[in-house]
Amino acid sequence: MHSFISNLTLRSSLLLALHIAASPLALAESANSDNSDTSFDPLDPVVVVATRAPEPLSKIGNSVTVLTQATIVDSQTVVISDLLAQTPGLNVARNGGIGGITSVFIRGAESGQTLVRIDGVSFDDPTHPDSGFDFANLYTGDITRIEILRGAHSALYGSQAIGGVIDISTAAPSKDLAGTYSAEGGSKDTWLTNAGMGGTVGDLGWRLSGQHFQTGGIPDFDKNFGGTTRDRSSNNSFSGKLSYALNTNWSVNFNGYYVRARSRFDGYDTPTGAFGNDLEFNTVMQAIGYAGLKGSSLNGQLHHQLSAQVTETDRESFDPMLTPINETYYGYGNNRRFEYQGNWDFNADNHLVFGVENARARLNTDSPAYDFGAPGLSRASAQINSGYGEFTSTLVKDLTVSLGARVDNHSAFGRHTTAEASAAYSLNQGNTILRSSFGQGFKAPSLYQLYSQYGNTALRPESSSNWDAGIEQHFWTARAWASATYFQRDSRNLIGFFSCSTPSPLCATEPFGYYANINGANVRGVELQTTLPLSEALTFNANYTYMTDLDRSAGASTYGLDLPRRPRQLANASLSWCATQRLTATAAIRQSGPAFDDAANTIKMGGYYVVDLRASYQLSPRWDVYGRVENSTDRQYEVAYLYGTLGRGFFVGTRYSL
Repeated sequence: MHSFISNLTLRSSLLLALHIAASPLALAESANSDNSDTSFDPLDPVVVVATRAPEPLSKIGNSVTVLTQATIVDSQTVVISDLLAQTPGLNVARNGGIGGITSVFIRGAESGQTLVRIDGVSFDDPTHPDSGFDFANLYTGDITRIEILRGAHSALYGSQAIGGVIDISTAAPSKDLAGTYSAEGGSKDTWLTNAGMGGTVGDLGWRLSGQHFQTGGIPDFDKNFGGTTRDRSSNNSFSGKLSYALNTNWSVNFNGYYVRARSRFDGYDTPTGAFGNDLEFNTVMQAIGYAGLKGSSLNGQLHHQLSAQVTETDRESFDPMLTPINETYYGYGNNRRFEYQGNWDFNADNHLVFGVENARARLNTDSPAYDFGAPGLSRASAQINSGYGEFTSTLVKDLTVSLGARVDNHSAFGRHTTAEASAAYSLNQGNTILRSSFGQGFKAPSLYQLYSQYGNTALRPESSSNWDAGIEQHFWTARAWASATYFQRDSRNLIGFFSCSTPSPLCATEPFGYYANINGANVRGVELQTTLPLSEALTFNANYTYMTDLDRSAGASTYGLDLPRRPRQLANASLSWCATQRLTATAAIRQSGPAFDDAANTIKMGGYYVVDLRASYQLSPRWDVYGRVENSTDRQYEVAYLYGTLGRGFFVGTRYSL
């Protein structure tokens, strides 16, 4: 039976996915919708991430995917990055098992070029070398909605939005009293519990939630190369929301999000100096705070949002095998942001989003075990003042156009301006939608790249130009749909780390290496998606991405080669079966083409596919049980050279809602 599935059925499904590519994940709810709302249209959800204001997807010219609460729950996914890997154009690479450093590449952009927002707060991490967001410790928890915008969007979001934006929302109070509880356990000594409770009392709304996760893990050092030591990981996260209506037009809002995690990992600091089994571990604390005042004026036409936002990260790494100091790294970083955003609805067809921001980042970092008697502590800060605006108009019936621009003034490198434009045109009574967008992106050098012991204060910001164009077609009374999108991005002044094996003036003060603007890249590709209802009970979904992500570093030996960890082909497909009103089951397959792990393209990782099976059964309107088999064929593969990946795993759980 195992052979039959792996060699016939699953490979046939994969081939079908590659030719009919699709995704169920574009079907979404509006930002504040209730599933009981009979006016809700799942094929034309309201999204916010593209224009920073509610807008029907049919009027959005950008490429957007929405993951709703139903999608997140049905997927049974624990780690957000695993869920993102199921969407078009996104590739995920993790160093080992759960808890390992996790990078998400949107359309081949660097992982640090993805902007992550949680409950309206932009979360870049000053302790990370390129200030990118590490997805290792972001779990589904109380998250109810994810909007993914593919393509440069710096005109509205500023630095880091070269590849795109991932906007995440946690649950909000929706009725007098509501609560959820879930628990699951399974392979590799893995346990997960999650609980949330919230409600409304008059003008007051509140929500609290918490999650605990732990796993015995796998050897991060691939067991096929000799890995033997399982690397454990644990994660505790909490979130909360509080709102109070001051009157019919104004309210105050407070949000908080907190994560503390501990993970063991394998590294190079073994007695032999080679990569292998190790006892290293790190601890990470991440926190978000938000305080905002929301209201409206001009008879509800002008909406205001004034907010203060803070993020903090405390990261430490230890190697018990080192003496007398075993702390190999610590970094403490924080961001403070003050922002005003206005949304002016002139009428049903024309609105303007505008705003101003002041953001300040700070970093304290050191590698005590490697200071060799000389203090290596780096303390740095930088500030960005910004102004932005975007006008959206339905110029003629069914044609919506958006134009936006932003000016950022950075304390280290000065002023930078970005612009964007998009258009969406509905034809055939809305069954055909044409989309196109152009966007400029930029990313300010991180504090680490500027001021660390490897820093270079002469760095320039990374920049890019991005455009895409696509068509979406609905048929069979709109129950089925398909889309195709072509995209292209040219990136300049990309920042890379260079060792001092080759002489450079910077090596006189930074003998171990330095950062410099040398790299360039060019990306071209196509994304295909479809949803096909095969019957009342069966639905087929798939998506397929093909792209070339090439090094365009002038004069470099790597010119024309593939960028590391960017497979040219990605595909997902699933077949969902609603056996009864209570019983559902899904078979899903994820495929990746070959990729290289190094810039010189000398280390090649083979392509692979992974098959997951899952089912759930509703015992009562409030209680259900579920189970899944991850990597059911126990496929051996790698997404990062020398690092292991999860084999077959069995998990069962239960969910209860109040």
